[in-house]
Amino acid sequence: MSTNHKIGGGGFHHVALRANDFEATVKFYTEGLGFTETNSWGEGDKRVVLLDTGDGNYMEVFAGGSGEPKPEGSYFHVAFRSNDVDKAVAAAVAAGATVTVEPKDAVLGNNPPTPVRIAFVKGLNGEILEFFQSTGENQL
Repeated sequence: MSTNHKIGGGGFHHVALRANDFEATVKFYTEGLGFTETNSWGEGDKRVVLLDTGDGNYMEVFAGGSGEPKPEGSYFHVAFRSNDVDKAVAAAVAAGATVTVEPKDAVLGNNPPTPVRIAFVKGLNGEILEFFQSTGENQL
């Protein structure tokens, strides 16, 4: 992990994409670009898959896109690694961000179950930022 003391770690953890065609998007990134599936959860329009891009940074693909082409793409948040999510949120708020999801513990999926601590803030330009901390044995 890096040495960004403001958010307690730093670096990109993942970028999230809402896919209009979930299967085709996963196939594009896995077969087309060589990403590897590391975790998945949900069903139907609530499916999510976490794909390793090859260096421990991830692409998170969500089902349930609108089907409408997006002129600027479909990314809807960027996640940063942290070893202290609460500290990262406090630093972001101090810099002018607004909390949209308070820090909370969660378990991602069951393949394998992956405990994490996450929080979301809205940045100065309306961008959504997630702070992401792996808290269990399966480190993401």
